[in-house]
Amino acid sequence: MDIRFTEGQERLRREIREFIEKELPHGVEIEEEFSDEVWPLAQAVAHKLADKGWLTMAWPQEYGGRGASTIELAIYREEMAYHGVPGIDMGIGGVFWVGPMLMMFGNEEQKREHLPRIARGERWWCTGYSEPGAGSDLASLRTRAVADGDDYVVDGQKLWTSGGHRADWCVLAARTNPDVPKHKGMSLILVDMKTPGIIIRPLVDMADVHHLNEVFFEGVRVPKRNLVGQENQGWYQLAAALDIERSAIITHPARGRRTLDELVQYVKETQRRGRALAQDPLVRTMLADMAIEVDISRLLSYRVAWMYSKGLAPNYEVSISKIYGSEMLQHLASVGMRILGLGGQLMPGSKWAPLSGRIGRLYLAHVARTIGGGTTEIQRNIIAQRGLGLPRD
Repeated sequence: MDIRFTEGQERLRREIREFIEKELPHGVEIEEEFSDEVWPLAQAVAHKLADKGWLTMAWPQEYGGRGASTIELAIYREEMAYHGVPGIDMGIGGVFWVGPMLMMFGNEEQKREHLPRIARGERWWCTGYSEPGAGSDLASLRTRAVADGDDYVVDGQKLWTSGGHRADWCVLAARTNPDVPKHKGMSLILVDMKTPGIIIRPLVDMADVHHLNEVFFEGVRVPKRNLVGQENQGWYQLAAALDIERSAIITHPARGRRTLDELVQYVKETQRRGRALAQDPLVRTMLADMAIEVDISRLLSYRVAWMYSKGLAPNYEVSISKIYGSEMLQHLASVGMRILGLGGQLMPGSKWAPLSGRIGRLYLAHVARTIGGGTTEIQRNIIAQRGLGLPRD
């Protein structure tokens, strides 16, 4: 793997940083993207990125993209994540896997309807995958889509639907054939979130942030033309989409680098018992260890992007990067809490909170990193089977 960036790639990074400094000099927390305070900003940023051709830069030109390379996309995502820029994915997955999934499996009508609106920053998405009792074992989902004339009638419940309260559309995983093995009876269906019968209830996480929801479908009628690809082939389409999602974990080391930089600046400026924290050997050691972990996570992420750029198919490599990045973020938040001491428990809004309460909130928010997007346990199984050739347990 060649870890050097070309002059063109470095120029793109500089352009992105200049854009961020002009449009969003102070950044925000990505977990707050769907909050009432940040939501208007996320919408405005999405439109500005669309105007620059960056929002869907890696898409083919025929669908509103620039045909950017996977390395250029990784650079873009890294800079956006470091600065906490909202609105870059048109909800959850709109740009980074809903659009590509439609390019792979959608019909021409679906492509004409949805892709231009995503590329213009106009249509926001969520994904209706997880359910109570169907998370890691997603094939156990029970939401039904029953054919009725020209429609499907959908009944069921989805859980942990990020951004569902802001989304215009949803990619729904539903069971269309209950009489076959569970992997073979699923379909993906595009659902307008304004359709009658959809009920959304907020789920506020431990960090007091509302970006998750539970979504109920009660007799929701969806036109059959919204079926993605072939009926009962949803498992294979969903697997392809999730591989795209997990290949975007460059955001983990980027967020880690941002937190590390803030902690380093904090210990340089803070004294305890008449001595700068930066002179404490324990503090120095902990931050040095974290610098190593952040850099390893970044290299693992760029390895995935490099493999894609060479036409290779990273599989277990994606799982390695996802696990390492998730656990690195949790470790970093724990180190931050140790350095800040009792002050780290103060949340945003307290005038006494070090670093504006960011570390304490991340300590709570990062608990979910090893769960969302595929649990660490499942990822380790993938590494064991596909990477090491070990048998299924």
